[in-house]
This record gives sequence, structure tokens and C-alpha cells, in this order.
Amino acid sequence: MMQTLTIQIRIFPSNPSVLVDMSNEYIRTVNKLTEQAEASETFPKLTSKTVNANLPSAVKNQLIRDAKTIFQKSKKEKKRPILKKRVYFVNNQNYAIGDDSVSFPVVMDGKVQRLVVPAAVADREKTMLSNSKLGILRVVQKSTKWFVQVSIERPTEQAKGDVVMGIDLGLKVPAVVVTSSGKTKFVGNGRKNKYIRRKYIDNRRKLGKLKKLSAIRKRRDKESRYMKDQNHKISRQIVNVAIQENVSVIKLEKLTGIRKTTRTSRKNAKNLHNWSFYQLQMFIAYKAAIAGIKVVEVNPSYTSQTCPSCGQRNKAKDRTYQCTCGYTAHRDRVGAINIMRQPVADGNSLSA
Repeated sequence: MMQTLTIQIRIFPSNPSVLVDMSNEYIRTVNKLTEQAEASETFPKLTSKTVNANLPSAVKNQLIRDAKTIFQKSKKEKKRPILKKRVYFVNNQNYAIGDDSVSFPVVMDGKVQRLVVPAAVADREKTMLSNSKLGILRVVQKSTKWFVQVSIERPTEQAKGDVVMGIDLGLKVPAVVVTSSGKTKFVGNGRKNKYIRRKYIDNRRKLGKLKKLSAIRKRRDKESRYMKDQNHKISRQIVNVAIQENVSVIKLEKLTGIRKTTRTSRKNAKNLHNWSFYQLQMFIAYKAAIAGIKVVEVNPSYTSQTCPSCGQRNKAKDRTYQCTCGYTAHRDRVGAINIMRQPVADGNSLSA
């Protein structure tokens, strides 16, 4: 089985302004091409020679493909997206990744040159790169740091077990895992997360009154790093359980409308809107893919209200779910059981 993954490598450019200029030129040109295509209602035939941009020819060819894809999607959604974040794409024939460097073409002093940038390539990334087919390389800036994100396609052995796992995401308990083999695990410390998040919010409020905007941004970045670290740890625990239980399929709730379906109170409102459910799901999917475990989405409607025993719908009182048939359990465990039993979101049913 071939699996598509993305690995991220930190780079240390000695002259970041070159990357800033290339990234800005890239998104400016893509936005210009999609705007022109929208006005004429068709995407023109373009080549690197006909595109006016201060970029290498290989990069121009890539941005033409990106602009065309964006335009085709915008026609379906009837809204043209405008790129704002700096980004720079290079196809797999025009970059190279060494043991401690990454190189790709840029324009400097009016000439196309190959930029060699020092990089921190971990042993794990080196192993994955050596056994994979390389795809697009994406140069991105996050705060003051620079990274390359590389799409790779690698052979992965499909997990051979027949066990299915359902995962219910929430605030008080970040994740509840249930498997068809009978395993239940509560993952993460929601109470601790809420306490730390409240501290960050209160601290930013105090800094806001003092108009210390730089300090507020630093606190926000620190909070984001904390959240990311927690999501990494939670996703690792979940996938470890899946491996131990011989899980072949993990079912996650489709996130569309999660802010409406998740039970919350006024004091939890900010935590709900700040917590990155999507990031956690991406971490789970990424780690599961490496282990050869399939991840699918299901419709979460009524999963926390439906009795796993008789199918009757009841509303839970606080964290306890109790049905008139006598079934009692933690409400999030009920949600995880029902997610495990749900058909996948595209209508194709998977046995649970």
C-alpha cells in the first residue's frame, strides 16, 4: 500500500529576505493569474515564458499548475481564494535534500541560482526520505522560523487486524478511545489544559490593558506551542493503543459543525473555539498512516445521545449517560462507541 505523507524540516537561511521576496512573488503571481482567469471565465494557456514574474522557470511552471487548480476549485465554490501567507513551491525535479542541507532554485541579483540552505534533518526524516518517492517541496515561514514541507509517497504495510477504533473528541476529556475488541482509554487531561489556557487568556488581558502588543504575540505563540505539544502527545498515545489492539481502521468524527454539536458552557466557549480539533485529527491521521492504519471520518450526529445497547436517544446529565433500558456509561465513551459503529461519511459502510 502506498501512503502519502508530509514531513517538515527546519531550515536556517543566512539571508531570509531572499525567501521572503520569492514567497511574496509566488503568491502575488498566483493571485494575479486567478484574478485574470476569473475575469475571463477561463484559465489561459500559459508557459514560464509568458508569465511575468521574478521567479525561476521551474517555479513558474509549478505556480501555473497551482493557479489553475485554485481557479477550478473557485468555479465550483463560486468564490476565489486570495493567498496571503507566504509560500514557495518547488517540484520534485528541482530540489535536493542532503544530510544537513536543502537546495532549490531562487532568483538573486537578477539571476537564477541554486540556494543551499543549512537544515536540521533528523535520522527519522532521513530514513523516510530514502524509502520514499518525493513530491512537492513547500517553503514556509512560521513566526521567525523557516521550514520546508516535503510531500512523500512511501510503501506502508496495511495493518492486518480486523479491530475498529472510534474516537470521541472533547474539552473536558480531550479524547476517548473505544475499540471493537473491548478496550477503552481516556486520553489527555482536559482540566489541566483548561487551567493553563485560562492563565494565558488572563495574562493576555492584563498585557492588553498595558498595550504591550509584542508580549501578547509572544504569549499567543507560547500557547500555540503548548497546544501543539499536547496534541502530539495525545495522538501518539492513541496510535500506540491502536497498534497494541491490532486496529486496522480508526474512525474520527467529521469536524464540520463540531462547534455546534459539542456541548459547552459560557466559561468553556473560548476554549472550544481555540482548541485545534483539526490539528489533533491531522496528527492522529499522520501517525496512523505510518503504522499502516486507515483513518476515516463519520457523521457525529447524535453519537453522544444514542444508547449503544437499545438505540434509544437520551440526553446525558453532566458526564453520565443513562438510558431507560438500564445502560449507564460515561457520555464520551458512549460517543466513541457510536462513532466506532457509524458508517463512513461518504456512505460506504465499514464493519465495526
